[in-house]
Amino acid sequence: MTTAATGDRAASPPPATMDEGHANRWRILAVLAAVAFMAQLDLFIVNIAVPAIGRSFGGSLSGLSWVLNAYAIVFAALLVPAGRLADHFGRRRFLLIGVIVFTLASAACAAAPSLPFLVAARAVQAVGAALIVPTSLGLLYPSFPKRQHATVVGIWAGVAAVAGSSGPPVGGLLVEVNWRWIFLINVPIGIATLIAGWRLLPEVRAEKGARLPDGISAGLLLAAVSLLVLATVEGPEWGWSSGRTIGLLAAAVVATALTVDRTIRHPHALIEKALFTSRPFTFATIALFLFFVGFAIFLLNGTLFLQEEWHYSAVRAGLGIMPGPLVAAIFAVNAGRLARRFGRVWPAVVGTSCMAIAAIIWLTLTTSQPAYLTAILPGMIVGGISAGLTQAPLFAAAGTLPPDRATTGSAVLNMSRQVGSAVGVAVVVVVLGSGAHTLAGYHHAWAAEAVAGALAALAAAGSGLRSRAQRA
Repeated sequence: MTTAATGDRAASPPPATMDEGHANRWRILAVLAAVAFMAQLDLFIVNIAVPAIGRSFGGSLSGLSWVLNAYAIVFAALLVPAGRLADHFGRRRFLLIGVIVFTLASAACAAAPSLPFLVAARAVQAVGAALIVPTSLGLLYPSFPKRQHATVVGIWAGVAAVAGSSGPPVGGLLVEVNWRWIFLINVPIGIATLIAGWRLLPEVRAEKGARLPDGISAGLLLAAVSLLVLATVEGPEWGWSSGRTIGLLAAAVVATALTVDRTIRHPHALIEKALFTSRPFTFATIALFLFFVGFAIFLLNGTLFLQEEWHYSAVRAGLGIMPGPLVAAIFAVNAGRLARRFGRVWPAVVGTSCMAIAAIIWLTLTTSQPAYLTAILPGMIVGGISAGLTQAPLFAAAGTLPPDRATTGSAVLNMSRQVGSAVGVAVVVVVLGSGAHTLAGYHHAWAAEAVAGALAALAAAGSGLRSRAQRA
């Protein structure tokens, strides 16, 4: 890899070195954290606006869920190709293009005249987010000395945790004015970070002659994710035994098998098989997928329950979820300190276990009668602990890879996170069905969250295992 300072060349500091890092590294971190926060926030901020969007455009829950799923699917499928291409053509260039695309698409979402237009604009918005997230991590590593990598990855992951948890409360406040503001607010943030990024960020790219990743494996990955979630979301309306549902599921299985085969056999596959020779990385990838299945259920099911079952307003529901991100922020800020004291594995195991505990609390205590302080708040606090503890140690698993694989590894971890989020949304849609919101339905969704959290805890424990070569 080569690094070169660009932007305002007259005032640019010297490039990063392995021992000292970039002279403006903390300002660079601030810019990269801001753009990552913006991209991650939009994955969950729309959850609380789903009822308001439905009142504007109509449509079933499965149709409205594509406002969430279009973003999650495209984001997940493009993360790894965006990261690989950014390595080849320039991470700074891709990040700035991503900010421009994301900002323009946000404005289009705010002006959407119909539900199909909004879904399409969300898909374009996800393209921008996919350019932003892996490149933000890819620019962090060379900007800081290696001794600070764990700290800055912890900060980056902590920002992501707070962004995800802050979506519903921030969205609730904005929806009270108009749901279009949840997209419009991105425009000034995008413009400000674009200007700061142009002036501050260094350029990092692969050496000349490096091979581009395999395009076929990228297409297969997109097909596998899209077909699986489409079948899961539309299955309740079409019927699980219908030809369309069975056909989509079969196509998803075939696309997944072809993706795995391409990864194993092709020397320049999009996801390199060498990444998974690291057991910590492999188990962290699985743990992130399972955790975010539960986390998406945590946010969407909780938001719908407060608004549909207890008839909270959007603002009141957002404030009801607010303790979660506040607690997440406290634990995320201290993620580096906890990792130094307890290692990388135990915080992840405790955090994923807390996801299951939060679901069990709600499953046990919630009834059709509102009782926020005794039935919702305890689970919200435990869920906040889960969000704050889990992400930093699991994303740090990219540090177990060789230095030239760390960016691709980060993209794979983020892809696992986003696919899990899409599947979690699909689970809520499947369980609640088309408008059939009952107390039993919400409880079934929380039961699924508890199972996802428990399985994620097992995978997080497995991330502490090392291969025989690594032990040697």
